[in-house]
Amino acid sequence: MSELHLQVNMADRRTAGKTVAELDFLQFNDLACETVGGTVIFATDEWFAPAKNLLKREPPQFLPSAFTDFGKWMDGWETRRKRIPGHDWCIIQLGVPGLVYGVDVDTSFFTGNHSPRVSIQAGCLADQAPPLSLEGDRTGMAASDSQIAAVTELGSEAWPELVCVSELQPGFSDCCHNHFRVSFKDRVTHLRLNMHPDGGIARLRVYGIGQRDWSSVPANQDVDLVALTNGGVCLSYSDAHFGHPRNMIGPGRAANMADGWETARRLDRPKELKVDQQGILQVPGWEWAVFRLGHPGVISSIEVDTNHFKGNFPDSCRIEACTLTPEEEADGIRTRWNSGTSWQLLLPPQKLRPHHRHHFTTAALTRPVSHIRLIIAPDGGVSRLRLWGRPAPTNQRRPASRL
Repeated sequence: MSELHLQVNMADRRTAGKTVAELDFLQFNDLACETVGGTVIFATDEWFAPAKNLLKREPPQFLPSAFTDFGKWMDGWETRRKRIPGHDWCIIQLGVPGLVYGVDVDTSFFTGNHSPRVSIQAGCLADQAPPLSLEGDRTGMAASDSQIAAVTELGSEAWPELVCVSELQPGFSDCCHNHFRVSFKDRVTHLRLNMHPDGGIARLRVYGIGQRDWSSVPANQDVDLVALTNGGVCLSYSDAHFGHPRNMIGPGRAANMADGWETARRLDRPKELKVDQQGILQVPGWEWAVFRLGHPGVISSIEVDTNHFKGNFPDSCRIEACTLTPEEEADGIRTRWNSGTSWQLLLPPQKLRPHHRHHFTTAALTRPVSHIRLIIAPDGGVSRLRLWGRPAPTNQRRPASRL
């Protein structure tokens, strides 16, 4: 096989469909991604490639001719070949503290230099963490004595394990995603990622649900009840060909089309399109995504942002809502929401515009709801969804359930 042909094959990062379908936690949010504020605050060694690469949003890439003064440029975290006792490790501060349900240790392109084994530990430090940070380009560097002294205060070697010492597969396209289910029940703010003993890892995805202290939210304050930072999570969707619906509840405005939800073009579109008196297309099909709010509440205003979607925005959207118990939610997920869920109209059909921030005021439902379903017709892309309202008064936050 030629080198060029090998590079083309390695560029295919897709994982076998059956494997992904069996891993329900992949539906959740990445709590460690740099775009939600995740940071690496300590690393023992970063000789070939800095640890901050672990948290990049973009998929890893491979540049055959790229080298640095320290060796081959790699899009991940890679330490030198260890010649002293011990093993390499780093500390990651989650951008969104919460419950962790699974991780993906991605070794893409680390085919002869991946870490052979990994383990992951978890801590909940709140305000107890010392002010650790790693600034600038850390390539070719190792932890200083002062950094080691500061991180020792965390006692991270005694943190409970999320993932015990486990073997990693090399970074070929058919085995680079090393998935581990997590059964840890407590809130997590920091992770310790251990490589045993050294090597490279391209990305770390930490799938979970954010947890916010709702007791600190004033009763008269409107908050975005579906934001991932407030514990919102996507539970199901009809199609995510170009982008996952969970992107819509991310922070800020979308960076580009990849940072939103985009479906494939529906094949049941009529040969000739017609509109009703409101100018809304009359089509037989639609796409949908279901979300659980971070906290049940009364929604008063809605934002649907089609930023960057200029020739592929939906023609219209509507939003339905309901209140579900954990058992009813589980039944809805199992039946793909065809189990008779009592959806009620929160936002009637609205004509959408390209590359535009739409604001809607709603009084359709004055009672608290826990789940919503965004429906777009016939297809297309939405970059952000905001549901502003007030949390319902409860004694405690509704416990998050697994998919």
